Amino acid sequence: MLTEKHPFKPFLPNGAKILFLGSFPPQPHRWSMHFYYPNWANDFWRVMGLIHFEERNYFCVPGEKRFDEAAIRAFCSAQGLAFYDTAGEVRRLKNNASDAFLEVVTPTDVPGLLAHLPLCGTVVTTGQKATEVLSETFQCEVPPLGEYVEVRIGPRTLRFWRMPSTSRAYPLPLEKIAEVYRRLFP
Repeated sequence: MLTEKHPFKPFLPNGAKILFLGSFPPQPHRWSMHFYYPNWANDFWRVMGLIHFEERNYFCVPGEKRFDEAAIRAFCSAQGLAFYDTAGEVRRLKNNASDAFLEVVTPTDVPGLLAHLPLCGTVVTTGQKATEVLSETFQCEVPPLGEYVEVRIGPRTLRFWRMPSTSRAYPLPLEKIAEVYRRLFP
């Protein structure tokens, strides 16, 4: 069975304080942009719009089913938000984007990513698969949903937060998911 390598470079803006880690991007035919959380049916950018601008469609291109990649990149750079995923290479066991059928072939070197983010004190996983992979990487307990555990990576102590998935397959209303994510932005 063929493997798939990660299609995006890590997004690591200078001064980033939060690193978001999903599992792996969906297949390209599901993308509405060439950036993290590209699937129009994923609510990550709607959650960010609600939290930061009180507008769920803030990052949506009006009249189109796509996100505004330029606005998202500028926002993430200004807010110090970095992105990558917990897998650099995967095998899709079924021809879909479900984490349940995603086999991690090569996990991401998260400590290596963090070496490029000296101000980062928070690492966030955005779903169950990403949380499991990162818990193995950090050799720590799985944080409760919407909470964090502290982990040591070299000389740093970080907060490892476990957030709910923003996939529409997750059975929680957008507003409730945004309430949980709001904890990351005091």
